[in-house]
Amino acid sequence: MRLIPQDTMSQYSTNFLLLPIPEYPVLDCVPNKIIKLVVLGGSSVGKTALVVRFLTKRFIGDYEANTGALYSRKFTIDGEQISLQVQDTPFVSLEDDTDSICCQEQINRSIYWADGFVFVYSITEYESYRVIRPLYQHIRKIHPNANIPLLLMANKGDLLRARQVSSKEGLQLASELGGTYYEVSARENCEGVHEAFQQLCQEVSRMIGSCNGEKRRGLHLVRPKSPNMQDLKRRLKQALTSKGKSATTL
Repeated sequence: MRLIPQDTMSQYSTNFLLLPIPEYPVLDCVPNKIIKLVVLGGSSVGKTALVVRFLTKRFIGDYEANTGALYSRKFTIDGEQISLQVQDTPFVSLEDDTDSICCQEQINRSIYWADGFVFVYSITEYESYRVIRPLYQHIRKIHPNANIPLLLMANKGDLLRARQVSSKEGLQLASELGGTYYEVSARENCEGVHEAFQQLCQEVSRMIGSCNGEKRRGLHLVRPKSPNMQDLKRRLKQALTSKGKSATTL
């Protein structure tokens, strides 16, 4: 299993079932392209859940506070071998009573490094929606003239009764930013999440192909080490056993 970094596996909900972990086919040769995506958004909007849902088809509802994990996967897109790297990031917040954002230097480095951008907000929290526009403007300061493949994901689409952001508002914002809009649920909609990321990967792949060998922008980030599958299963079992004991004690 090459998808979930070890530092994200320490917390799981008590009702999570340990199922066989699916393996994606390993490519026999070096991929022709490296696609680098960064996932950005406010606090508790489901960034990590969406990334894990896309890469593993699983939903895990309990995560530690994100520390900026880098995920890696090899796959084939449009008949071409691709190495995908997805950078998760800490949350971005608005400064008090302004439309300016406050973000860590790690986020700036990830923005500079990435080929494509995934913006995430929750339909249940209007504040997370407000973060997106100034976040895009911040990216434009870093890449003033670059083509920016962009995916806007409205997460928690299963919580319609708690909705604070309409689909119309999401579509309007995506149109304004020049990106693609998807309203999804990391909890309930694996297909929608996969389709959204797949479309962005295809767009980035075409963009890279059109560069005709020109030097690509970006900093070098260390490729994530892939956890051993047996070790990952062992750690899952340990986490579940620990949760079960805690529940029994209570």
